[in-house]
Amino acid sequence: MWFANFFIAGSITMVLPFLSLYIEELGDFSASFVQTWSGWVFGITFVTAFLFSPIWGRIGDQYGRKRILIFSATGLAVSVLLMGFVTSVWQLFLLRLFMGVFTGFIPMSQALISTQTPKHIAGQVLGTLQTGSITGSLLGPMLGGFIADQIGYSTTFQFVSITVAVSAVIVFFGIHEQKVEKEDEDEKTSYETKEVLGHILKHPVLLMVMLISLIVQIAHFSIQPILSLFVGELHGPENLALFSGIAFSAAGLGNLMMAKRWGQIADKQGYAKILVFLLFMAGAVYIPAAFVTNIWQLVALRFLLGVSIGGIIPVRTAYIRQAAPVAMQGEVLGYNTSVRFLGNIIGPAMGGMLSGAFGFSAVFFITSALLLISGLMMFLTIQRNPGAAQSRHSYSH
Repeated sequence: MWFANFFIAGSITMVLPFLSLYIEELGDFSASFVQTWSGWVFGITFVTAFLFSPIWGRIGDQYGRKRILIFSATGLAVSVLLMGFVTSVWQLFLLRLFMGVFTGFIPMSQALISTQTPKHIAGQVLGTLQTGSITGSLLGPMLGGFIADQIGYSTTFQFVSITVAVSAVIVFFGIHEQKVEKEDEDEKTSYETKEVLGHILKHPVLLMVMLISLIVQIAHFSIQPILSLFVGELHGPENLALFSGIAFSAAGLGNLMMAKRWGQIADKQGYAKILVFLLFMAGAVYIPAAFVTNIWQLVALRFLLGVSIGGIIPVRTAYIRQAAPVAMQGEVLGYNTSVRFLGNIIGPAMGGMLSGAFGFSAVFFITSALLLISGLMMFLTIQRNPGAAQSRHSYSH
């Protein structure tokens, strides 16, 4: 699963640094047109992903997740292949929309591994799994930037579709999915959607964790579509795709170094507590990015951002793993993924509009404020519901 995630994340992020540059190639457009459409083309994938995630999660709970993973990787490969042949921004926009139907591969793989892992080591195992997708996301932008500079943007899309297809093959031959039994006698083997939503609403900390998923994605993605334009402003046009790739990847490197470690720490200290710490840390790191004067200062801050955000994903999934019964975990994680994708839609659109109206630094200030506020809200929720925030080791034996 680690290798499948590595190929998926690497492939999909290969095209990110030059998505806005690809749009420029499709016609004679003004700078503000390119900035705005970069936001939309980047974000539209997540509209369909938002709608389809809980559906895939529910189907996965009932029929197993392996088939869905194969289907997802195949759909991604086809949509990326076709992107290499577009002749207008609209065609690219519609293909990115179509691609969203299949975009839940990595969260679905987390749900698969989560249900096959004992609760008391879930943080560490999910942290380890996450290093696969991070390593891919790390190498992806730099490789993509380098390849695009050599062979052109459209050929790069065609090349990427092959590496996506490799993931489908890996899952088909390499994954054996075990049927998960319920973890204690009172648990049901299946739940209605109404019951799943009821469970989420009745658990304030779980609901808050989902809200944080939304805010973290808004924060992380507000900067993504304009990052290459910001790099261009700091560094100039020379080797722009490559330097954008480096700035993208710096966050991934911090992420890679700390994801498993945060998972281990949270297994011991409690998932909710570590989440609060990481949110404050991420919020603090975003502020100085507004004042950078050269590319390497930006790269250093992106690295620190990766260190903090890297822990949030496995710790969040591990918390859901312990707060939801096994038979509804796929669907709960599906909703969590949906909420993340909603953030992926709002973030780029917000970032594009803010930078268009007030300049790049406004994006960093607003994003930082969002992260600090969500850390505070999580802290207050834990204070009010101390029982729900504890790690439940009693279940794991």
